[in-house]
Amino acid sequence: MPIIDLTMPIADHFRWPVERSLKSSFETGDMAQVTHMGWAVHGFTHVDAPRHMFPEGPTTSDTKLDQIVGQAAVVDLSGIAPETPITEAQIRTAGQHIRSGDIVVMKTRWDEIESHQTPEFWTRAPYMSRAAAKWLRAQNIRAIAFDFPQDYPIRQLLSGERAPLTEFVTHDILLREGIILIEYICNTGMLTANRVSFFALPLKIPEADGAPARVIAIP
Repeated sequence: MPIIDLTMPIADHFRWPVERSLKSSFETGDMAQVTHMGWAVHGFTHVDAPRHMFPEGPTTSDTKLDQIVGQAAVVDLSGIAPETPITEAQIRTAGQHIRSGDIVVMKTRWDEIESHQTPEFWTRAPYMSRAAAKWLRAQNIRAIAFDFPQDYPIRQLLSGERAPLTEFVTHDILLREGIILIEYICNTGMLTANRVSFFALPLKIPEADGAPARVIAIP
């Protein structure tokens, strides 16, 4: 049974510094090696809870595993140009196989064009239009995973700019309604079927606004 890993490695990154140290090690005579790590829960591959953007929104404790594990429709937008809005028409055409209650996996293969370790991954990416997000909401999906920084203002975070919530269209339209966002997956070029079994398993961090996740797919 092939298992496709869709998860970014957690290593020091210009957007998300990773604290990594050895609390004990063989070299210093300890009987065991113990690694300590720390990073932002919204760095690397992770699951957003609505509390991330909405003060009264549900937290990770309220996110049920059946919202983020199950059958997924792979929406193939491979070849979309950099710095291009993804339109409702494109989503509707590529997502004809989406069923009510599905998880959706957005496949742009953006990590094959720009490395997530570079600013260009974030500043040149395609991005979701408001109309496309509204169309997805109307399909009654339960979660959606992105292999690119899906909201236009994400690129502005690198320069310290701040945009209103309404411009973070997937958060404003989908996350607000309890549709869980699974951000910054990778390796979607390995997904050749238009439907897969999908597993996004966040760390069990109670009452948080998000959590790192190991995300896999099985064709």
